Amino acid sequence: MKKYIFLTCLIFGKAFAQNYTDTVHPTRSEIITPIHKAKFSVSDSSCAERKQGGNPQMINGYQVFNGSMDGNRQVDPQIAVGNGYVLHGTNSGIIIYNTKGEFIEGVSQKCFNNGIDPKMFYDVHNKIFVFDLWWYYDKPKVKPVNISVSETNDPTGAWNTYPVPAQNGVDGGGIGYSRKWIGYSFPGGQEKTFVLRTSEAKSGKPSTIYHFKGSLGHPVSVQDKTEDLYFFDIEGKDFVIRKVSEDPTGQPYCQIIAKKAHGLQFIQQPPQSPQKGTTQKVSSGDRNPKNIVLQNGCIWFSQAINKDGHAAVQWHQIKVNDATIVQTGLIEDENTNYIQTTLAVNKKNDVLIGFQEVNANSFISPRFAYRKSADAPGTVREIIHVGEGRGAADGVAWGDYSGTVIDGDNLMDLWTIQSLANEKGRGETVIVKVPFSKKKKSGKNK
Repeated sequence: MKKYIFLTCLIFGKAFAQNYTDTVHPTRSEIITPIHKAKFSVSDSSCAERKQGGNPQMINGYQVFNGSMDGNRQVDPQIAVGNGYVLHGTNSGIIIYNTKGEFIEGVSQKCFNNGIDPKMFYDVHNKIFVFDLWWYYDKPKVKPVNISVSETNDPTGAWNTYPVPAQNGVDGGGIGYSRKWIGYSFPGGQEKTFVLRTSEAKSGKPSTIYHFKGSLGHPVSVQDKTEDLYFFDIEGKDFVIRKVSEDPTGQPYCQIIAKKAHGLQFIQQPPQSPQKGTTQKVSSGDRNPKNIVLQNGCIWFSQAINKDGHAAVQWHQIKVNDATIVQTGLIEDENTNYIQTTLAVNKKNDVLIGFQEVNANSFISPRFAYRKSADAPGTVREIIHVGEGRGAADGVAWGDYSGTVIDGDNLMDLWTIQSLANEKGRGETVIVKVPFSKKKKSGKNK
């Protein structure tokens, strides 16, 4: 029996951050000159990316179209939506569709200084697209985090890429934004965080990169109209919320604005999940959120957790000013596993939670559930199926296979990209639009 339960329980995440005093300043800064591209695509054959995806259709009443279909098991799919475009990133290329699901164009990461582990967003304040790629194979061993920023809301136009050195980086990180800042936090040696001003990056000017010692937490996508950039962390039994602001001299600084015991029950990493036709289990994701949103004064996120020995999805709404839990919900079924989750929320507090399902009788398959703001606290509506897996994955590496975002044009509709295992057990993707905006009636007003 499926259960949608209101809980007063939450996560135990790895401790990203060190102990900070009330105010922390950057340890250093550097100026990075961007790599400029006048157009998204170029004639250079090394940047070519084959046409893939599209094929829009209606599945269970929702607009669905294919994303990347390259079969790369480490596809790491993400999307950002704005100005009628869907920007889609994977471990092998960056693709643009329109919001009808029609392929526009695509390029290899080679066009953006190489890299993997893409994370991306559409900045709803500055009307630009941003994505990062982490590149650790470079011969100088600089291991740059390439922050690429569109100059306008047209992703087919000009871009500027800022290669920020991350010599001790060991993996891709998380990215977030506010009206003023772009922030990035990544693992490697000690955790690291840096911020840069959106205005500089958008215009293609040499940008000052401010580095903070350690990690401030996971950067938040700040949809509220504030210049401050927020970071969220789970340190042992505590929620910790930090904020990066600008002082009168124009220098950023960070403060802890809330630290509070969460007092929650489910704290364990989700177990690996079984799949049909094989003894090989797959990764269920982890309890650390993959994307975090600030909307209407609250922080929202979802994560995978261990619920009585199987993987389940848990989601939360938390007040940003004091880290108090507003509501927490659980999506679980003792007979199956829900894995690899992300969450999006619109300006009316409607929520979309994307994830995948897998069990001993099925392959990895895309799912989502949503709730309206007026629904009972901690509940979601029925789980929607938007595809079925066709083969068993051949390894446990099935990570970051989920992305869920707001529509940057109306701030109401929500989108998700979810992976499914194809006949060879490799990752393919579907992109789904979940409408929450009301259509205007035709004819004259009475």
